Amino acid sequence: MHPILKNVLAIVLGLVVGSLVNGGIIQVGPSMIPPPAGVDVMTAEGLKAGLHLFEPKHFLMPFLAHALGTLFGAFVAAKICAGPKMLYAMIIGFFFLFGGISMMFMVPSPLWFTILDLGLAYLPMAFLGARLAR
Repeated sequence: MHPILKNVLAIVLGLVVGSLVNGGIIQVGPSMIPPPAGVDVMTAEGLKAGLHLFEPKHFLMPFLAHALGTLFGAFVAAKICAGPKMLYAMIIGFFFLFGGISMMFMVPSPLWFTILDLGLAYLPMAFLGARLAR
């Protein structure tokens, strides 16, 4: 396979796999750690309206979704790419970081979670994904 095509495929598959992992964890999260009564966690409006009822435990699954989605996506991209593995893993990390920053504007979160999420869930996990792919 041509290296350019292989690298494009690595990015696309990394984003798809990472998004599927992220979405899967977000979907099953409320069954593992139920949200506060009456809060609709499947819509941005519901989250905004009920965020004041959330305890720290309610942020565990979103953090894991962001971190593991990035990790798996970066791993896949690094495994498939024809170029430098770290570069392609970090591209995935930056895509997911941009998504995380966007979500922080759409659905406000406590400052401690914003710092933890943006600081640990994206670029460090992309770095780890590249290391694991070697």
